[in-house]
Amino acid sequence: MPDQSVPAVPPTPPVPLSALLAREDLALRLIAGPPDTDTVIHWAHTSEMADPYPYLLGGELLLTAGVHIPDAAGSGTYFDDYVSRIVAAGGAALGFGIAPVHDTVPRALVAACDTYELPLVEVPPRTTFSAVARAVWQLMAQARHAELRRVSEAQQSLATAASRPDPVPAVLRQLAQRVGGWAVLYGPEGAELATAGRKPGNAARTALNELAGVVRPGPTSPGPVAPTGPATPTGTGAGTGTRARTDRTAPPPTTGCPVLPAASTTRPAPSPSPSPFSSPSPSSASDTLAGTHLAAYALGSGQGFVLGVAAPRRDPGDHTIVSVAAVLLSLLTGEHHSGAGAARSSALVRLLLGAAPEAVAPLLGAERWVVVHARPDTLAPDAMAASALGTALGSPLVDLAQDVVRVLVPADRETTPQPGWTFGVSAPSDPREWPLADTQAARALARARATRTPLVHHAARPALADLVPAEDAVSHARALLAPVAGTPALTETLRTWLSLHGSWDRTAVALSVHRNTVRQRVARCAALLDADLDDPDVRMELWFALRQYQPARQDR
Repeated sequence: MPDQSVPAVPPTPPVPLSALLAREDLALRLIAGPPDTDTVIHWAHTSEMADPYPYLLGGELLLTAGVHIPDAAGSGTYFDDYVSRIVAAGGAALGFGIAPVHDTVPRALVAACDTYELPLVEVPPRTTFSAVARAVWQLMAQARHAELRRVSEAQQSLATAASRPDPVPAVLRQLAQRVGGWAVLYGPEGAELATAGRKPGNAARTALNELAGVVRPGPTSPGPVAPTGPATPTGTGAGTGTRARTDRTAPPPTTGCPVLPAASTTRPAPSPSPSPFSSPSPSSASDTLAGTHLAAYALGSGQGFVLGVAAPRRDPGDHTIVSVAAVLLSLLTGEHHSGAGAARSSALVRLLLGAAPEAVAPLLGAERWVVVHARPDTLAPDAMAASALGTALGSPLVDLAQDVVRVLVPADRETTPQPGWTFGVSAPSDPREWPLADTQAARALARARATRTPLVHHAARPALADLVPAEDAVSHARALLAPVAGTPALTETLRTWLSLHGSWDRTAVALSVHRNTVRQRVARCAALLDADLDDPDVRMELWFALRQYQPARQDR
């Protein structure tokens, strides 16, 4: 039989016992044990064994009809032994079914549950154990759905934050908001590079800083890190100089994505002596100080950056949310070393040594590319912002040039607008045309900024309107069309007539008027505008003005 000195609860969302008692269809009643509402259930299990200890995982609502109770149980220690074994196995609560074996709950059982502080629930005759188990599963499904939705929303908000011009502070702000605490990014030397959220007390900040030292890569691992005792490392590695601890007051809530276990000062286990050549540091570690939950995560960049989190509570899904933030921060703080990275380095070296762009392009993984010029809407971009933008666009080929970030993106990847950025995108091109594509992206960015458009693609044949700032074009249109602007029938007739290449009959059909009416209106326009409408240059200028005048006409 496995050692159950520390019960392991099933990996299911916890269900508050109070929520189960609130179900009117079950009519359950709490008759013994602590009256608090903190008890949670991870499972519903039925057993009529006199000693269910070997078959409990911990966190169960154990259901029994008392078939195992001997006739003389009330006069001995049977119930004390029975309840103590359930508590030792980590059982969360005991449900006793009334009828057909017992008409009432034995008083000795009630007394034993009060003594060992095990919640005792009376199950009425009309409520089956199957109904109780089904209710537990329904509540678990609701909790699981809520947890998945919370995690999904957090992942989306963190990903969006990572694509902003100030990605690291934005990710930390979102993380602090999602976990309801404080988030900090430590540098390789242990300095606080960026923080977000409500700062904890000095003692908690000191403990978190020392906890970060447990996971920070180095030749040795530090000793105990928090005033309350050593931390509990979690992850793939096992740190030295630390002592694993387990909180026996209540099983930690676990879900399909387990939450980091809480640490306490009870039952410390001895640890091996520190060695100057110890095993690799753990990837994460957690501790608890005065009700504040602390966690530290080594970022995957391998440069010594650490993410620290301090929160007043630990909710299901927090571990997953923090892990997502850690992955994003790893991308933002370090270079991704891979085969693709080696190929990019090789391509750069070959270009510097005189190779033609088309010769090294296969090393970059694509044949056709687009050049993206990007400018942030507020602050000037920095290296982290540029790296985050490249991650959002799906390309590591990023250049930070003063106030513009240039990104070389494979043409088969769609470039979409990103919050806080203005983009100009070139036409797809092969490596021989990269200089031309760079010029196209610069012009497209200029048009995007002039028109206040988040993203503008370079057109193979740019329209006349694309070459003129929108404000100037509208101003010119209003001045040119002022003589006819007060008569909508004239402007609409002129626009339709020009769009139909001066056809009287088709214009009359389009406007549902007589062709002579069209002739009269067009002649009136020519007189008011003092223009020769047979001149193609005049027609072109009027058509351009009417296209720009359309928004102004709608505003009137």
